[in-house]
Amino acid sequence: MAATQGDVFDVDGVTWTPISPGLARVRRSLLLLSTAAEAAVSAALAFWLSGWFWLGVLGAVIATVWNWWLIGRQIRAWGYAERADDLLIRHGVMFRELVVVPYGRMQFVDVQAGPLDRMFGVAHVQLHTASAGTDARIPGLNAPEAGRLRDRLASRGEARLAGL
Repeated sequence: MAATQGDVFDVDGVTWTPISPGLARVRRSLLLLSTAAEAAVSAALAFWLSGWFWLGVLGAVIATVWNWWLIGRQIRAWGYAERADDLLIRHGVMFRELVVVPYGRMQFVDVQAGPLDRMFGVAHVQLHTASAGTDARIPGLNAPEAGRLRDRLASRGEARLAGL
């Protein structure tokens, strides 16, 4: 969807960095695992009890196709941009969100990755500020990019905090 004149989510002069498509692979793998489990249960019930449970298998397949498409769209909506004094994070397709985190407000930066994340080479960067309501998260970065961003944000945060 194109930005309109005066769109609050359109920031002039900002080049957005997308997150890794590896996050889509992680989420789609989880989707396929849950669909396989639901389809197996529905198929077993249909075999032993009633043919109506085959509708559960059909429903699982339809929901999987829809969610497969939706995951790709959600991943493409994520982006972040480093500016001189703050970090911008945007996400959302239907319910859009733009978060601006001043470097001087950052207290610490976490990098997290679960087993499936590590298998696909992605990590999540969590920014913590003085107010819990303004914490921000960037999911699905390539692991080297997550480490680079963590170090860069931590050093910028220290520099801005020291200037107070």
